[in-house]
Amino acid sequence: MSDTIKDVTRLFGSNVFSEAVMRERLPKNVFKVFKQVLAGETELDRSVADVIANAMKDWAIEKGATHFCHWFQPMTGSTAEKHDAFISPTSDGRTIMEFSGKELTQGEPDASSFPSGGLRATFEARGYTAWDCTSAVFVKEDGKNITLYIPSAFCSYTGEALDKKTPLLRSMDALNKQVIRVLRACGNTTSKTASATLGAEQEYFLIDKKFYEKRLDLMLTGRTLFGAASPRGQELDDHYFGTLQERVASFMHELNTELWRLGVSAKTQHNEVAPAQYELAPVFATVNIGTDANQLVMETMQKVALRHGLVCLLHEKPFAGVNGSGKHNNWSITTDDGINLLDPGMTPHDNMIFLIMLCSVIKAVDKYAKLLRASVANVGNEHRLGANEAPPAIVSIFLGDQLTDILEQLVSGAAKSSKQGGQLKLGVSTLPPLPKDSTDRNRTSPFAFTGNKFEFRMVGSTQSTSGPMFVLNTIVAEILCEVADELEKASDVKKAAEKILTKIAKEHKRILFNGDNYTDEWVKEAEKRGLPNIRSTVESLETIMDAENVALFKKHKILSKQELHARTDILLEVYSTVIGIEAKTALSMIKRQIMPVVANYSGRLAQAVQAISSTIVSAEAQTAMLEEVCELIGALSKKAVDIEAALAKADGMDDTKKLARCCRDDLVPAVAAAREVVDKLETVVDADLWPLPTYAEMLFIK
Repeated sequence: MSDTIKDVTRLFGSNVFSEAVMRERLPKNVFKVFKQVLAGETELDRSVADVIANAMKDWAIEKGATHFCHWFQPMTGSTAEKHDAFISPTSDGRTIMEFSGKELTQGEPDASSFPSGGLRATFEARGYTAWDCTSAVFVKEDGKNITLYIPSAFCSYTGEALDKKTPLLRSMDALNKQVIRVLRACGNTTSKTASATLGAEQEYFLIDKKFYEKRLDLMLTGRTLFGAASPRGQELDDHYFGTLQERVASFMHELNTELWRLGVSAKTQHNEVAPAQYELAPVFATVNIGTDANQLVMETMQKVALRHGLVCLLHEKPFAGVNGSGKHNNWSITTDDGINLLDPGMTPHDNMIFLIMLCSVIKAVDKYAKLLRASVANVGNEHRLGANEAPPAIVSIFLGDQLTDILEQLVSGAAKSSKQGGQLKLGVSTLPPLPKDSTDRNRTSPFAFTGNKFEFRMVGSTQSTSGPMFVLNTIVAEILCEVADELEKASDVKKAAEKILTKIAKEHKRILFNGDNYTDEWVKEAEKRGLPNIRSTVESLETIMDAENVALFKKHKILSKQELHARTDILLEVYSTVIGIEAKTALSMIKRQIMPVVANYSGRLAQAVQAISSTIVSAEAQTAMLEEVCELIGALSKKAVDIEAALAKADGMDDTKKLARCCRDDLVPAVAAAREVVDKLETVVDADLWPLPTYAEMLFIK
């Protein structure tokens, strides 16, 4: 046991140019300046950057690295990297290994080749990457290639953000500023900075590679466009937290090892609810580092799975009829001196700072519910939200009994008491009494308080956590700004705070709901309360450019109106593009895989009917089978024509919004209608002839 622990502690972060490594390798004065840069007290001087870069280069070469790259997160939703060798030719025909401060701090990828939403024309190619020194540099091994990775922001030649990291970093600054204002107004003079923290639980599916390679839909779209339900799905609830299958356990072991080397604190792993579904959860980090870590988690999952003959599916709904996959974002706010501002303590009713933070989050989520909903809007999530264990598209907050009681007290005036959990006795003498939390958990809530943090459960499994997190940071910063404005001018801060809390409790308690979010009754109740219920991705994305959102992001210097408009256009374009790919893939599968097989099968049935009819035996059953198959073939042929017509209609549209609406209103229903027919055919066609691996095979065979 001790050897194992020793190995893991030595392994963890071994490929990271961490603060500990920097302290060891950098001159003391340089390390001191770097710490000041991290604290925002000074800018990074080029001479200092040169020293850091040289130390990084030496460390990376010792690890076997030959190249370096600026690792950034463009609006494609994935990461990007351009590799350059450390080599530098000399005048005598030899080469030396060099890495300058300029190469460390700034790169220059082609900005016009990434989505820009109109911010850059094709002929305007220049763009810059800038080293994000708050996220550690690391060495990554891809086969025999070993490269030094430099987490970076990405902007255009004219300074607009073209990535997901830049607005996240800006939102962290905005939140820090407003939190510190509130803390100072409330008498805290010791905390210097405050940061949002993130722990992103990642759900995913694993299927055998041999099945994946036979499914064009999985390869091109990430989800099954066709597939009849398996006779057995998740009805028995036996997969959740079940025993790990050995092949999967081996995958998880190697995944953990890879992530630990990269300094990603992968901690929890288990079977999820659906068959073939799993989850990985890390330890909390600042929201920026947590986002970078989650990108590494997704990339590493897919890479390691292939080594085990498996394929990792990250799509929000790869299989219809079973649980989809989310990315539960556990979010809180902590100070540099270790205070979790969302920790209620034993008596939350008299914890003024906690109540201010709690009520500010409640008001932010209520006031900007549409924006928060838009932050998780994509094609995959449209299939997931409101189904199985996913939360509905209605944004609401679960607080639990204790905090709900305190909010009710605030409605009537100051809170004076807190419910306590007590102990839970199990009635067995050998089992100890368990300390009982003051609040139960609610797995159906989109935004749930879970002890000392909020869990934003609407985020989709493929999504970068950056978008939802910079939105959450910004809306909370805005409400804290309003609170700070009031507290700073108050002669009696306590009375002013109590007044603010009572006002928020009265005006925004409508967003609180502790019940079952899946019921029809809640949908009706939410409508009565005036809470938005936006199921459509397109409809949700179109709310981003509402005037209050434009003003919000401009005020806190997160995104300009032009940057926000560009992102909205990109998201709508991505929606239309994905729907178009799904439709074309479905059409190809129908024409080239399914129709030939079912035509062949109908021919066999016809021969059987003819052969039996020539005897004295009745061919009634065979005739009925033939009629059913032929009827379905005819229906599928018509559905294919409908898909072609919808594609032709979409191809003639240039307007981004109109195209997205056409995809939603014409292409999506056309593909769904074709699926109904194909799935029915799968249940009646000879299994030996059916060209696609079935749900039963993919979900249960490892």
